[in-house]
Amino acid sequence: MSDDPYVQCGDVRIPLADVKEHAARLATGMHRAGIRHGDRVVIYLRNEIGFLELTMATALIGAAPVPVNWHWTGDDLKHVLHNSGATLAVGHTDLIPHLESQGPEGLMLVEAEVPEAVRDAYGLGEQPLTGHHAVLSDWYRQEPWSEPAPPAPMSVIYTSGTTGLAKGVLRDPIAPDVLPTTLKSIAELYHLRTAETTIVPAPLYHSAPNVYTSFAAALGMSIVIMPRFDAEGFLRSVQEHQVNTAHMVPTMFRRLLQLPESTRARYSTASLHSLVVAGAPCPPDLKEAVIAWLGPIVHEYYGGSEIGAWTACDAQEALARPGTVGKPILDADIKVLDESGRSVPPNTDGIIYGRTFTGWPDFTYIDDDEKRRRMESDGYLTLGDIGRLDDDGYLYLTDRLNDMVVSGGVNIYPAEIEACLSTMPAVADAAVFGVSDPEMGEALVAHVQVLPGARIDAEAVRAHVAEHLARYKVPREVVIVDELPREDTGKLFKRRLKEQYGKKEASA
Repeated sequence: MSDDPYVQCGDVRIPLADVKEHAARLATGMHRAGIRHGDRVVIYLRNEIGFLELTMATALIGAAPVPVNWHWTGDDLKHVLHNSGATLAVGHTDLIPHLESQGPEGLMLVEAEVPEAVRDAYGLGEQPLTGHHAVLSDWYRQEPWSEPAPPAPMSVIYTSGTTGLAKGVLRDPIAPDVLPTTLKSIAELYHLRTAETTIVPAPLYHSAPNVYTSFAAALGMSIVIMPRFDAEGFLRSVQEHQVNTAHMVPTMFRRLLQLPESTRARYSTASLHSLVVAGAPCPPDLKEAVIAWLGPIVHEYYGGSEIGAWTACDAQEALARPGTVGKPILDADIKVLDESGRSVPPNTDGIIYGRTFTGWPDFTYIDDDEKRRRMESDGYLTLGDIGRLDDDGYLYLTDRLNDMVVSGGVNIYPAEIEACLSTMPAVADAAVFGVSDPEMGEALVAHVQVLPGARIDAEAVRAHVAEHLARYKVPREVVIVDELPREDTGKLFKRRLKEQYGKKEASA
């Protein structure tokens, strides 16, 4: 077998050089379709090789890819398609109807055939083309794009914000003079090394896996793309491809550990030198269990779609300081402030502010520069997290300023779900929040107050949310109540509701 780098998904393996040529042909197809420098191209695909090729193609002509969560089918999708200003959207053929119904007038649509690996992973049958739009595979017959690549923005990632609607993070292009340094910095953070092999188990529409995979390709690594995460399938791929590193979320660790020991012992993981975890804080006990199984190869970092990474820690630091997300990387910096903007002493909780390492591009939010300005204080930014620094400068996360729920590494904003529930005729009010969950990190719970004389059941509540929002925003537990607790000011007293679940866990 050739040692040349490749990209593989399912049974399909393509040399990385051919993937880059495919991207060049797609770039020509985009350009002939009218896409120009600065335009935005929605990628509405499940994990497959074409996702990476499209991402690379946009960069060649200076356009910006907009990866979109393919679970979004209703209001979520409509918001992104309209807010992003995209002129072109590429979707798997079975997802095209969602783009047709939610996209703005004039949005150009291109159908991508659903690969066999994706069909198998999701239990899909044959997905015939609609025949109403251009077909992506036709663009592979174009001549490769040969013009010099202009500076292009990184992917436009939509991340949840305080309004409940996802905010489009528009990052500047990485300046050419710092590109080599930035590439080296990100490679060190992700433990990526030229001529090695990585696996991508997380959705490519998420910010970190998207950046991770793009930089792995830029470094000339072999890349194994999982259409869908499967714990035993992950171990099988690690053994088969002699995988060296991967980027994961804590939920994946949990599912790997849930495999029977006999199953885990069936596969060799000796090739792994690093597993990078992010997307949600990794509980100390979970991290310790993975380290006990696989050795000191677990690395965690803290950051966000907007700012990249601020801190990182290795396995030895994690074991010595349970719960830490590390110290600032490179020349990044962290400070913890009170609500008046004053620094707090070590080991004191406050609002976390950070300054990104040199080379990571600045950003704004599409149509919301003011939100970007509100995040900043003297050149430092906050993501709204609460935490503390210890005496040695290690950061610990303790809470969030807002009610954001992180479930399986995905940010979910309860206000959006509460607003959705308020449109039900029988609902007077609703409180949605997250409770501790051993597998997902947090699980969604909704307490729904009904109008006097009205009747409603939990399944109707769940069905209503599923109709209007992505399925992962459907509360796992729904409690129908006559009245929700409120503070004297009238503000909903969510803490009192959440305390009930803490008592349940304590008495279990």
